[in-house]
Amino acid sequence: MEALFGGSFDPVHVGHLAAAEAAGEALDARVRFLPAREQPFKRAAHGATPEQRAEMLDLAIAGNPRLAVERIELTLPTPSYTVRTLRALAEREPGNRFSLLLGADAAADLPAWYQVDALPDLADVIVFARPGAAPPRHRAIRRVVTVPAIDVSATLIRERVRQARSIRYLVPDAVREYIAARGLYRE
Repeated sequence: MEALFGGSFDPVHVGHLAAAEAAGEALDARVRFLPAREQPFKRAAHGATPEQRAEMLDLAIAGNPRLAVERIELTLPTPSYTVRTLRALAEREPGNRFSLLLGADAAADLPAWYQVDALPDLADVIVFARPGAAPPRHRAIRRVVTVPAIDVSATLIRERVRQARSIRYLVPDAVREYIAARGLYRE
């Protein structure tokens, strides 16, 4: 089984990595990170280019055979609609049924997603839930997987970089070095 974990990953952080590892383990699946070229709900928020975000993902997962980076959205028209991505993957990999991993925050927005009713035909929707937090309810959600609660966000990391504060231990060292070397998120 292969699972897709989409998002901005701007930048990828330890919360993303812990969730992917926990979900992969729970599902006995390989997890492909799917960086969005342009998320419909965050069009103005990207601080790094899609290619830079994919490169940071490569650095973050290096050495973990369970995790991979899937760049298909970087070649598709914007905005990055999940149904369009799943259809492109189905065309490229016929017969491969995917699981689509969503954080509870993304799952809460499902009613507003483009062609959301087509999702169950294209992938099994699985939501990450933190211990003690009830996941949202939606007819497309097939399963809930509990992942560790790590209180970190890409917004927090970008803000800390803007303030010239440390992001050590919030992102992998290679990602921290990449951000510093390219002057990302400094304004």
